[in-house]
Amino acid sequence: MRVKICGITNIAQGQEIVALGADSIGFICVEQSPRYIAPSQIRAIADNLPTQTDKVGVFANHSLAEITTIISNAHLTAVQLHGQESPEFCQQLRQAVAPEVELIKAFRIKSASSLESTSAYVDCVHTLLLDAYHPKMLGGTGETINWQDLALFKPDLPWLLAGGLTPDNIAEALTYVKPDGIDLSSGVERSPGDKDLSKVAQLFRIINKGASLQL
Repeated sequence: MRVKICGITNIAQGQEIVALGADSIGFICVEQSPRYIAPSQIRAIADNLPTQTDKVGVFANHSLAEITTIISNAHLTAVQLHGQESPEFCQQLRQAVAPEVELIKAFRIKSASSLESTSAYVDCVHTLLLDAYHPKMLGGTGETINWQDLALFKPDLPWLLAGGLTPDNIAEALTYVKPDGIDLSSGVERSPGDKDLSKVAQLFRIINKGASLQL
């Protein structure tokens, strides 16, 4: 299972989180976020991570020019769109970036009916991400989705489960849904942007224990 830890803000924590088992590291490119860091800071962290680690920039309603510039300046390998980006915008972005750059489209899920909007993006992105709905915040809310609403969600693309996941609830979440990966941020933090490495380690112990029980 792919594990993405989002909202990384310093080199040492990024390196340790990858060493613990994270496949993907997320950086917040939304200036209004308390986890925001500048492209130069992202690049400093990204350049000190293993080549195979996904370096994901999280954007929300940015322009094509802004995204492509930050991809280049920050040495990102993936883009996560967390705003109201249309399928047409995603298609334009996909054509504007290198073929190897992964496009992840995030959706804020209020109810089971919210899942219907994901079908329009199947042909223009590589990966879907389901996050919890909040009326004023785009992500990092610490609130969970109603996992039972996702029990029948089986898209034609890989998808990541996000939204209030923690080491304490991940095992329960995975009894309801079988995503291709998970995405955590606030659930493994001491404060916004400052990760609690003991919680990250606990997360991987639980995930690895679950994987061994399924063998």
